[in-house]
Amino acid sequence: MVSGWVFRFSGGFTKRANSVNAIRPMGSFGDVKRSAEALYAEAGLPAIFRLSPLAPPEADAVLAQAGYRYFDPSLVMTAPLKEPSHRSAAEISAAPGDDWLYGFATANALPSAQRTAHDAIVRALTLPSAFATLRYKGEPAAYGLAVLEQGMVGLYDIVVVSDARGQGLGRALTQSLLHWGRESHAHTAHLSVRAENPVARKLYTSLGFVEAYGYHYRVPGA
Repeated sequence: MVSGWVFRFSGGFTKRANSVNAIRPMGSFGDVKRSAEALYAEAGLPAIFRLSPLAPPEADAVLAQAGYRYFDPSLVMTAPLKEPSHRSAAEISAAPGDDWLYGFATANALPSAQRTAHDAIVRALTLPSAFATLRYKGEPAAYGLAVLEQGMVGLYDIVVVSDARGQGLGRALTQSLLHWGRESHAHTAHLSVRAENPVARKLYTSLGFVEAYGYHYRVPGA
């Protein structure tokens, strides 16, 4: 941590897991920027900054002036888990099996070079987790992950294979993970969604999610 900013590293897999995040920012952002650029360069990675409401306005202005591009605006949405959640036919496991990892990677068109890093991150989870698979016409067609922590369940990696989209599988899978969270005594659910994904935002809104805050990335211009 440098001046209240956390530097995350995970071998280059995903922006979130390889980005600089404000926790309790203090002092000059210029020092944070220089330290990040040096440390990520040593790791052979670009310096990526994830800017949430915790980041001071100075950070966005400094990065923009330095040529960092505004990228991937997203929303964090939350929903209370007061009412019983519909339980679909999703298969849920407490640990990621090889079939889940392969299916998720295939559905996301994940490059083989990133599979090792992704699988290592997922297998390293120690919090109670639900790895869900939903079948369509007898074949695995949707995948999702829920993680429980301090009474909150986070939903991640919800994806439907391209040939099965538009069939309500995303809704069914999300409902199944929300049901798991409620059965695990969570009181709130949260997830992240791209601001420019109106279909997903509409789905989550219909399930009771509301916007909590937004964030975006600044990535090197080159």
